[in-house]
Amino acid sequence: MRIALLTIVFLAILPVSLLFGQTDHAALKGSVQRIKVHGVGLEKNLEGDSPDRDVSIYLPPSYAKQTKRRYPVLYMLHGFTDSDELWFGFRKHWISLPAIVDPAMASGAAKEMIIVMPNAFTAYQGSMYSTSVTTGDWEGYVSRELVAYVDQHYRTLPRAESRGLAGHSMGGYGAMRIGMKHPEVFSSVYLLSPCCMSTRFSSRPQGTPAPAEAIRSTAEVEKADFGTKAMLASAAAWSPNPANPPLYLDLPTKGGEPQPEVLSRWAANAPLSMLDQYVPNIRRLHALAFDAGDEDRMIAGTNVVLDRMLSAYGIAHTYEVYKGNHINHIADRIEKKVLPFFSTNLVFAATKK
Repeated sequence: MRIALLTIVFLAILPVSLLFGQTDHAALKGSVQRIKVHGVGLEKNLEGDSPDRDVSIYLPPSYAKQTKRRYPVLYMLHGFTDSDELWFGFRKHWISLPAIVDPAMASGAAKEMIIVMPNAFTAYQGSMYSTSVTTGDWEGYVSRELVAYVDQHYRTLPRAESRGLAGHSMGGYGAMRIGMKHPEVFSSVYLLSPCCMSTRFSSRPQGTPAPAEAIRSTAEVEKADFGTKAMLASAAAWSPNPANPPLYLDLPTKGGEPQPEVLSRWAANAPLSMLDQYVPNIRRLHALAFDAGDEDRMIAGTNVVLDRMLSAYGIAHTYEVYKGNHINHIADRIEKKVLPFFSTNLVFAATKK
């Protein structure tokens, strides 16, 4: 009788979730920090952007309690006109990354990892994650300075095998550009609807000036249409000109006439043009995947070319076209494709000494 009574008391103090073998998913939430990380390579950029960049960091549910545990890191790059503030839910947006990651990790669909996203919103509303005197060295900021800071200040597994790189749209472009140049930093790469993989030529009638040609100051950029902003941001990243104030860039058209020298500089920054040079590096990647919605026709089309080029070189990769447009299934893709991809391909165990 005494043993039965003790058993009843013991069961009464156990959480209901343990009694029935269930996990309280609502309690298993990560935490988010938003910090500043200085970029030496971003100093003195001609756009006038601050080199002290906001960076949002997701720490997984166990991070606070398991103080001796180290984690892989997924570096996520947002798209053009977006920011880490929007993606991390500080302001209402079409996506909230923590709201996607929490249930995926709580359910076991994704392994616990740190997720880092820098704010690449600039005077031209996007850095293109490239390197120029006008935008600053964003490629170096992501691949060297940000990684070094995170490894120094957080409990990471500080090696390429435990670092992933992913991005959406402009961020997908950045992930491909940086990933194929730096396999010593990132081992696995995922591109969500990557833009700008090839040089895009305007369908505007020759001799008709592009609206970007009328922009005379960064203050006017905010009022411009999306295409005009994209042209200016691309020019700032790929055809900078320190001798051409106040925008410090060369546009691919002048008076509506194509500028072959500028267009060649843009082509030199297109991943499909760059790929042949970086085949040895791409072979060093542990895993590479990319996708796009079938309604996102231009991007889906460049993904077809990327798939064909990688296949010609015998480089293993995963490629998928799904039903959707540029943004309507990105949250679902992150939950069901991106997080499982990195859960499978990153190394989660510390190296034995």
